[in-house]
Amino acid sequence: MNSYNLPETIPNWINGEETAAISGATFDKLSPHSGEVLCQAARSDGRDVKAAVGEARKAQGAWADMTPVQRGDILHDITLAMRKYREDIATIVATETGMSFQAALGETGGAIAQGEFMAGEGRRFYGRTTTSAVTNKYALTVRQPLGVAGLIIAANTPIANVAWKVFPALLCGNAAVLKAAEDTPATAWYFGKIAHEVGLPPGILNIIQGYGQEAGGPLVADPEVDVVSFTGSTAVGRQIASIAGQRLAKVSLELGGKNPLVVCDDADLENAARWILLSAFSNAGQRCAAASRIIIFNSVYDQLRDILLAGTRKLTLGPTDDDDLGPVINQKQLNNMLAAIEQARKEGAAILTGGERLTDDAHAAGFYMAPTLIENADPHSRISTTELFGPIACLYKVNNFAEALQMANDSPYGLTACIHTRSIHRATEFSQKVQTGVAVVNAGTYGSEPHMPFGGLKQSGNGSREPGTEALDVYSDLKDIYINIDPEEL
Repeated sequence: MNSYNLPETIPNWINGEETAAISGATFDKLSPHSGEVLCQAARSDGRDVKAAVGEARKAQGAWADMTPVQRGDILHDITLAMRKYREDIATIVATETGMSFQAALGETGGAIAQGEFMAGEGRRFYGRTTTSAVTNKYALTVRQPLGVAGLIIAANTPIANVAWKVFPALLCGNAAVLKAAEDTPATAWYFGKIAHEVGLPPGILNIIQGYGQEAGGPLVADPEVDVVSFTGSTAVGRQIASIAGQRLAKVSLELGGKNPLVVCDDADLENAARWILLSAFSNAGQRCAAASRIIIFNSVYDQLRDILLAGTRKLTLGPTDDDDLGPVINQKQLNNMLAAIEQARKEGAAILTGGERLTDDAHAAGFYMAPTLIENADPHSRISTTELFGPIACLYKVNNFAEALQMANDSPYGLTACIHTRSIHRATEFSQKVQTGVAVVNAGTYGSEPHMPFGGLKQSGNGSREPGTEALDVYSDLKDIYINIDPEEL
């Protein structure tokens, strides 16, 4: 691992300058691995948000006047700098999240790929031309920026989350105010440092540190913010939609998941088990696309359960590249998981393995949750219907494909889903009928790519998509242009 040292205090970025919170207040960022204070971060409030939004508004016009190609070139410069400093970025991500350095390096590579793709869209900033029903009339559409984008991200994959929102928002000609996740303040700060180092004009990207209610809330409510893009929990997403909706601001919500992975009686069980373990437990289960509902045909249930139990018990926990998963991000999240498991136990569910915090000398100081497999949980209980954002998966029995599909769809969420089968007919029907934004065959429930849209149905989102070219629809509006020609004046 690189030896990059975090600053003692993580500031805001406002108008190209590092600034403390106006109040002077800070909060502690704790290590998920050790519980020790890693650094402090500016505890911003509405005054800081107002200042950042004001600077974004002043800077946005000149940025919008640049061509998409010019904006894309600057974004490309940022990605080149990210590649140069990728080990520093990965070190910060690993330190803040508790994931291994190699996992953080992989995430950083994904963020760079997203930047490269979106920068290239500056040369493919398509509108369309079409015919008119009226003689001597020409019709076309163009994209135009919205103005100021308020971006609120989650902490689970911090540099990827920054890239998913910042690059398309800026490419479309908006200025942005990014509210960093309070659990990963340094990652967002360092991205801002890189952006300004390569020459992004001041005020185009402003980064605010702080808690959700104190800094995120004012950002959502600010009348000068034209679009709000949020990644996080469904509960907070509802609040954002309500607040922003009062002033008819555009809203993009990428919310939670309770993702099903179906294993049929004709599946390759070893391959299915490998992908279940990865989907449920990698990144300590802290993925909106994690597999948390494992739906298994009766005829192979016992065999697959035994394979999964053996595989789960072999997993190692720690922050190194030799470990399979790290800690969860904070104490609050850990406590929420433990409470949900205890409630499930009281309701009759069986904890097959895990179900507790690790308390041995190597893990006791950190926020380590043992990888947990549960069976006999009621499909409509809290453990089955609530996103816990940790290394917890429930196993369910079904008799046939129809029951599996019904159970997969019997959820308030609709983000991702996966089926393991050798049947092209089952794979096709499942992919078409499962009520999710993403469907996968014979792999895991996660694994988005920069050029492909990602998002969910039902309580997993509001229909918007990131990344891909579809992200441009979030951060721009279409304008119809009609040009009437007088042939007498030709």
